[in-house]
Amino acid sequence: MVDKLEVTIDVIIHATEDVSKFLKSFDDIFELDDSFTVNETLGHFENTITILSRKIEKKEAQKFVVRLIEAISKEQIIKLIEEIEERTVDSRLHIRLDKQEFIKGNIVLSERDAIKVKIHTPIYNKKDTVKIFRQLFQIAN
Repeated sequence: MVDKLEVTIDVIIHATEDVSKFLKSFDDIFELDDSFTVNETLGHFENTITILSRKIEKKEAQKFVVRLIEAISKEQIIKLIEEIEERTVDSRLHIRLDKQEFIKGNIVLSERDAIKVKIHTPIYNKKDTVKIFRQLFQIAN
């Protein structure tokens, strides 16, 4: 496992969605308590939008990544590994998870209406980015 690891999670929850379902899924799937930062704002049509944010580091971040890898299907892991270059910016791997599947307890990659997960590890030589993230995702395989 990579020594220094940091994970940032951001979820935009619309007025028609239940914040508590997301918090429960984070607890059930990743054993993350409800210590998310909660911000409320108004959307384009004056509807309430809740933004959940959380930054996790060190052992908790490693545990999160291991659980994430275990929960994603082999096909999706392969797809992630193939897309590492396109998904990586400044030592941060960007992953998006399907919100509706997530509250059902499933981890499925999705590009829209998604939970944004950024996995960061210091990479000092840009050409090592793909290699380091590929190693990270092959731990559970």
